[in-house]
Amino acid sequence: MEPADAALADAHRHEWGPVLAATVRVTRDLDVAEECVADAFARAVESWRADGVPARPGAWLTTAARRRALDRLRRDEVAARALPWLVTDEVAPDDPAPTETDLLALVFTCCHPALAGPARVALTLRLLGGLTTGEIARAFLVPEATMAARITRAKKKIAAARVPYRVPGPAELPERLAAVLSVVHLVLTTGHTASEGDALLRRDLLDRAHDLARLLRARFPTDPAVTGLLALVLLTDARSAARTGPDGELVLLADQDRTRWDAGMIAEGTALTREALRGRPVPRYAVLAAIAAVHAEAPSAAGTDWAEIVGLYDELLARWPSPVVALNRAVAVGFAAGPAAGLEALEPLRAEPALATYHYLAAARARFLQELGRSAEADAARAEAALLTGNAVERDFLGRG
Repeated sequence: MEPADAALADAHRHEWGPVLAATVRVTRDLDVAEECVADAFARAVESWRADGVPARPGAWLTTAARRRALDRLRRDEVAARALPWLVTDEVAPDDPAPTETDLLALVFTCCHPALAGPARVALTLRLLGGLTTGEIARAFLVPEATMAARITRAKKKIAAARVPYRVPGPAELPERLAAVLSVVHLVLTTGHTASEGDALLRRDLLDRAHDLARLLRARFPTDPAVTGLLALVLLTDARSAARTGPDGELVLLADQDRTRWDAGMIAEGTALTREALRGRPVPRYAVLAAIAAVHAEAPSAAGTDWAEIVGLYDELLARWPSPVVALNRAVAVGFAAGPAAGLEALEPLRAEPALATYHYLAAARARFLQELGRSAEADAARAEAALLTGNAVERDFLGRG
């Protein structure tokens, strides 16, 4: 890969969201902003190959996108009569640097109450992280066509409602926070295990989840849900370095070198978990963080308190009932009470429509079937899981048996 192409791929992973957030401040229109940012990336291919990679790729892309946006506004004679939806402070064309406030403003815009909950998260993943519609569809366990229609409707609703592009004021902010936390959580889970591609995780999305969680914590230092989410981000990311081997192959939790876990993240995440668990009612993010903390504090795989994890999943199901949580609980049952108990807990989930294409269900069945000596059934379940995953690292692992 040429240096320019490598730099452009890196910029897409790390700069798409910030560049788009800064461009929206000029266009006041999400669709136009997306088009301008896409145009900037297209122009970068030719320019960077001919002239070299700029010292500040993000600034170059933001400037190019904003110039394209201003050209379009002038061409369409919109600048003098633009509708005041996405209202923001005036932006100087020569000051392209996107800020963290731009990113938060974009998230809160996409999480407006005019949108349904799933649409808020999907649209933010599309605009903030630059995920494809297919990647988002996999994260939501829905067909790609369904997700494409959902994102289109969400954009139209934002335009019709003339949603301001800003972080809401104190009166509005608390009721919008839950939607934003859901966005950050899904960014975390999508980054932790990429739904598609040749890498197990997406470092750019993990970093974005980390940045947003810290920014929210700074804004809401006493909110237990915010605190629990930051704890979950830290405790989840703390294990990232040990999740793959020297050749990029997947390493299961039980086989990971725990000395490679980030002790600083674990210490901070554990302290934040204790703080979040004191909230009433206890938020689901605090319970998720507590589960991660049990893993992080276990001296070894054999020393993990799986009974406590099952109990925490019971608490989580009471607060956040979902097929995926039920699946995770069933897996924990298998580790706590043996593979037969785990397989029994998984069985009713096979009829759950939302899990029909979810490869972790088949992978979990494969593990427990193998432990029970039912090798032929285990092989079939592994093959099913390999067909369902879009992640090459997971597919290779499943193929090795």
